[in-house]
Amino acid sequence: MERSNSHYLNEKIITLLIKKGVAASLFYINNVIIFSLRSIVCNTSGPPMGSLLDVGEEAFLQTFQNHVLVNSLLAQELVPRMRASGYGRIINIISTSVKAPIPQLGVSNTIRAAVANWAKTLSFEVGKWGITVNNVLPGYTETSRLQSLISARTQKLQKSEEEVRREWIEGIPLGRIGQPEEIAKAVAFLASPAAAYISGINLPVDGGRTTCL
Repeated sequence: MERSNSHYLNEKIITLLIKKGVAASLFYINNVIIFSLRSIVCNTSGPPMGSLLDVGEEAFLQTFQNHVLVNSLLAQELVPRMRASGYGRIINIISTSVKAPIPQLGVSNTIRAAVANWAKTLSFEVGKWGITVNNVLPGYTETSRLQSLISARTQKLQKSEEEVRREWIEGIPLGRIGQPEEIAKAVAFLASPAAAYISGINLPVDGGRTTCL
């Protein structure tokens, strides 16, 4: 069975965190990495491509539950433990669509923006306890999620996968698709003591593709 985008990326994050000595113990809850009960990395795959006018109510409700509700419930459960330990990191892996909506990703654009606003609001509430809340915004990254988007695009436009991939790469200033390890390194930094004065931000890791500031 092919690993999901979130599981594959989570494996890379876990490996890097262990190498960095950040995590003593890790386990999964619904695609969420929790390590040492002091840091949470929330990374859930997005919904299928599609126009807002073509999707049903269930798509919105399910995606909201998977992204916003799960994150919030976990924060409610774990923030008290972070507060008690004097250290806390909450990191959401979402999308560059938070800064610039991506065509044909209507539900994903909508819900990921909600996650970003949830995170910013939470950062105001927990900062007094030394807990940071940040979002990592991956661009095109070599995962099964990217492949599924390419496949959907080829069917819609009647183009080859090579053509779609080439067009996307042409829009990336660094001229290539990102690797999961590169996302993991950004997460590891935000989870570390070195990022203690960084909170409430959206960090694109996209090779410079996002056109807005």
